[in-house]
Amino acid sequence: MSAAPIAIYGATGHTGRLVATEILARGHPVVLGGRDATGLIALAAELGEGDRVTVRPAALTDRAALRAFASSAPVLIHCAGPYSRTGAPVVAAAIDAGTHYVDHAVEARYVKTLFDAFGTAAERAGVLVCPGLSFYGGFGDLLAAAATRGRPSVEKVTVGYAVSGWRLTTGARDTADQLINEVERITFTGGTQRIGPHPTYTTEFVFPPPLGSREMIGPFPTGDAVTIPRHVPTRDVEVLLTAGTFAEPEAFTSEHVDAAERARTAFTVAVDVRTGGTSRSAHLTGHDLWWAAAVASVEGALDLALDGPSTGAHPGPKSGVCSPAEVFPADPFLRRLEELGAFVLTVN
Repeated sequence: MSAAPIAIYGATGHTGRLVATEILARGHPVVLGGRDATGLIALAAELGEGDRVTVRPAALTDRAALRAFASSAPVLIHCAGPYSRTGAPVVAAAIDAGTHYVDHAVEARYVKTLFDAFGTAAERAGVLVCPGLSFYGGFGDLLAAAATRGRPSVEKVTVGYAVSGWRLTTGARDTADQLINEVERITFTGGTQRIGPHPTYTTEFVFPPPLGSREMIGPFPTGDAVTIPRHVPTRDVEVLLTAGTFAEPEAFTSEHVDAAERARTAFTVAVDVRTGGTSRSAHLTGHDLWWAAAVASVEGALDLALDGPSTGAHPGPKSGVCSPAEVFPADPFLRRLEELGAFVLTVN
């Protein structure tokens, strides 16, 4: 049986290229989609894989073209942010085509919109929609599940992202600008999801050695505050980012650096779980968050393509909108990513 193709929307961006290269290396064909037909054709030639690469341009305003693109594969990976602008039409096309969907979304409000607006339609269509199967949001969600395994209740989950050397793409910069200027934010406190004005604050978070205590900015508005309470019985979720990440002058002026420069990121994602005076933690550390994110989305997409909900073999939900940890069992999925070289994982 021939390997199933995987569709990639936003294929000409940095993440899209990494995803396409990884999928082809795993022996699966790719369908390249996006708004730039010329760029897609050039990327297909650059990949040099002949008929294993198909090009299907589709504007976000062209419903028929988006549906045709989504229909070309059993799973679609959406790589073109900001998702608050690009996500809804691609998700709708995937559901309409009966194609499973994963993306790299950071934005908490967008992630919440998927659960609220597309959950019923995805269930009826037998489609699995998994937002944020990426670095920000996805890794925190999976680590929280791993760290709270077997605990009937949790007082607080704190997710700390430590990132240095981050060089933002155009899409990532636009997303960061949006999130930084967002007044109403989604938080989870006292067992309740809240949406409203929430000023940023600074605090300290202790990472495992060699990082140690770092100044952090919160609340960092990723999807963690939306997804973690769906499967972790906690009263509070706090999401933090190292204050130095955006203080680096090159972060917002690096749209055109080459892939090698962009790969020089160093990162640690740590989760601290507090219950009754005791704590449990999990963390992962590595380099090149872009590649680690690409590997996570590819691994998830191939799971869905090979053992997907339609076969009944997949351990997660069969359809609907779900967080990464609701779809993929956290410990084994993270261990698989570690084996692929995405990061080094520690669960205490």
